[in-house]
Amino acid sequence: MTALHEFSAVELLSGYHSKAFSPSEVLDDVITHIDRWEPHIKALYAFDPDSARQIAKASTARWQKGEPIGSLDGVPTTIKENIATKGVPVPLGAATTTLVPAAADAPPSARLREAGAVIFSKTTMPDYGMLSSGLSSFHPLTRNPWDLSKNPGGSSAGAGAAGAAGYGPLHLGTDIGGSVRLPACWCGLVALKPSLGRIPIDPPYVGRVAGPMTRSVDDAALMMSVLSLPDRRDSMSLPPADIDWPALDAPVKGKRIGLLLDLGFGDRLEDEVRNTVQAAARAFESAGASVKEVSGVMTRENLEGLDAFWRARSWDDLSKMPPDVRAKALPYIYQWAEGGAKLTGVDVVRGFNATMAIRAAASQLFADLDYVISPVSPVVKFNAELAAPRNDPAQPFEHIVYTVPWNMAENPAASINGGYDSAGFPIGVQIIGRRFDDLGVLRMAKAFESLRGPQKPWPSPPKS
Repeated sequence: MTALHEFSAVELLSGYHSKAFSPSEVLDDVITHIDRWEPHIKALYAFDPDSARQIAKASTARWQKGEPIGSLDGVPTTIKENIATKGVPVPLGAATTTLVPAAADAPPSARLREAGAVIFSKTTMPDYGMLSSGLSSFHPLTRNPWDLSKNPGGSSAGAGAAGAAGYGPLHLGTDIGGSVRLPACWCGLVALKPSLGRIPIDPPYVGRVAGPMTRSVDDAALMMSVLSLPDRRDSMSLPPADIDWPALDAPVKGKRIGLLLDLGFGDRLEDEVRNTVQAAARAFESAGASVKEVSGVMTRENLEGLDAFWRARSWDDLSKMPPDVRAKALPYIYQWAEGGAKLTGVDVVRGFNATMAIRAAASQLFADLDYVISPVSPVVKFNAELAAPRNDPAQPFEHIVYTVPWNMAENPAASINGGYDSAGFPIGVQIIGRRFDDLGVLRMAKAFESLRGPQKPWPSPPKS
């Protein structure tokens, strides 16, 4: 019999409707499961089971009357700690942050709460979200449930680990260079980095989005139906759109798909990743799509430009702090950002202009393609204690060469598990669409879900 914490959000809502079980029963099972896992993976921040039980109790009463308040009523949910929830400090993963309770819910938190989600905890992240790692100067080290010696990825590290461990079905992360897709890749999840502005967020920034992290495409679509609702606080948000998010059935036949493999720079594409992505391409071909190999939209010069821009931006933040506070930052982050102090204004402008070059190249690529499939990460896995696969602050972005272009170009991109390495560790496949075709990307992910074949069981908590 399937444990309640293993059910998808869609299955939970069906169970609530039929009165097979209640939100209170589900939350209790999730909390019991967390108690077994959390000492090993450290995925949570501001875990508040008592308040969550009260929220679930109210939801149970509503379902008993047949009066749910929204489409997520009673579903256990976590939120990445940099997305504000009223009354909870936002440390940004950094020991340098002064802890002040948030005055209000950020737009994504507000939409989830309005829909009845049972928000029981925040999830961990590295310093300022500037690492693809579970390493932080504020939070304990977050580990990967598939292999506790390995990294869950980041910066939505806790969300990825919580999703793989079965801390309920719905998890919300943010992504500015791969931060929902990389942990989804390394944790076996589905994640959508939507088009910029599709999900209102506060504060908005170039390339920064919030996105769902779930075990299934259906659950990701369900979250999108709530998260994409408008909020005037986001000055970069898209106009409200009437999108039928649950309508995921769509033909693959006739779709024109680009296969993006070797970029010529960045971390070497490992054989098991290549094989997994090529198998995904063959699966789409078998369903009637036409697939051709394509070149990337970013150059080595572009990558170095982005590095320069983000170093300067991060050093601007750190340089305003007193030296004793600044010294509390993760050494890797401090060393990386400090390089921004040596850059000229021209260097930084040239770096930012890489964004526009990437956008232009992406637009040209999609002129005669519907979708592109690629690796999410060029490497299968790396050690939990490292800040990045190379662990070199002089070359920090070598592993995000497949993900960061789509933040800069604003294209929607999803990570979905494509297979496993020889040790059973998950390997993600990325599906990218044209700007604003978020639903189309989810539809292709849903099609791949049925094409890829059976998946391995999710990891279980250690017995000791």
